Amino acid sequence: MNKKIKGAVIILLCIVFFSSVTLIIQIAAGYRMTDALYKESAETYTAEKKTDSAKDGEDAETAPITVDFDELRKVNEDIAGWLYCEGTAINYPVMQGEDNDFYLNHTYDKSPNRAGSLFVEALNAPDFADSNTIIYGHHMKDGSMFASLRKWADQEYYEEHPVFWLLTPKQDYRILLFGGYTTSATSDVYTIFQGPCPELDEYLKAVCARSDFRAGAEPDSNGRFVLLSTCEYDFEDARYVLHGMLVPVKDIE
Repeated sequence: MNKKIKGAVIILLCIVFFSSVTLIIQIAAGYRMTDALYKESAETYTAEKKTDSAKDGEDAETAPITVDFDELRKVNEDIAGWLYCEGTAINYPVMQGEDNDFYLNHTYDKSPNRAGSLFVEALNAPDFADSNTIIYGHHMKDGSMFASLRKWADQEYYEEHPVFWLLTPKQDYRILLFGGYTTSATSDVYTIFQGPCPELDEYLKAVCARSDFRAGAEPDSNGRFVLLSTCEYDFEDARYVLHGMLVPVKDIE
């Protein structure tokens, strides 16, 4: 290899190296910016509830946090609720747009961002009125958004975190988890049921039979449910999903 070719190769390798380092720095900065944004949102719009009823998630009569939806709506009227799971990274506003594209790469305040938002399936009825409502979130490499859903595949982790909280402008809910597993993005698990029906009964039985963990809660087919969904990487278009039953805990005046 002559000196000119050798020099060109070295220059090219340097360019690739510094481009890669720059990209890594930009990605890391993006993660920090997103983390700061959502931490600020939690500090601004939520507050811990200092009551004894919040000491035990599954037995609590009220949610352990409150949410200022009036102020959130001033930022963005697409706010559908707030999802919280004590002892985890999940503490986020939940949006619902006109389609399933916008909040893939926009935050709750409509800022462009690759982490996007947690958001409700656009085809679902507002206010979690369907028998099952789908909530999507990215699997971010820094562990944010819905990256932690896969942790519920472990029985011990489930037993430590059997309950999510969904707070909405009209109603607060406990989400009693009863199923979690890996599936495909094209699976019929994403079927929307508007109300109780025999097909929903079969759907719920299949969820329980397939679950990675044994749940303390059993789904009541006359109830309402949420499906939490994020990307997984076991195979092409893999998803990890958690199923939970909505249990109203407090009427909002």
